[in-house]
Amino acid sequence: QVQLVESGGGLVQPGESLRLSCAASGSIFRIDVMGWYRQAPGKQREWVATITRGGGTDYADSVKGRFTVSRDDAKNTVYLQMNSLKLEDTAVYYCNSRSYSNAVLGWGQGTQVTVSS
Repeated sequence: QVQLVESGGGLVQPGESLRLSCAASGSIFRIDVMGWYRQAPGKQREWVATITRGGGTDYADSVKGRFTVSRDDAKNTVYLQMNSLKLEDTAVYYCNSRSYSNAVLGWGQGTQVTVSS
């Protein structure tokens, strides 16, 4: 079992930045991939970014060039640096973890990001 806790959400204006954190605990040795997802009101949850245990990253086209995912293994924490935020980035952001066999190990509770002028 892996427990994930997100933090760092808030209310910002377009063009501003936020950094989200996702702290993992429990059976973290089982984690191969950490991912960020988001769900806007009335929409399905969508994938945002991924980082592997080896540090490889991948991004959705909608955030590429603006968001950066990173990890600090000493703190068992994954970050999502979000720059040049847009109104359409407003959503609840979730992190999840997947095992080496691609099984989902857990989801966080989510953190709200609101971009508004």
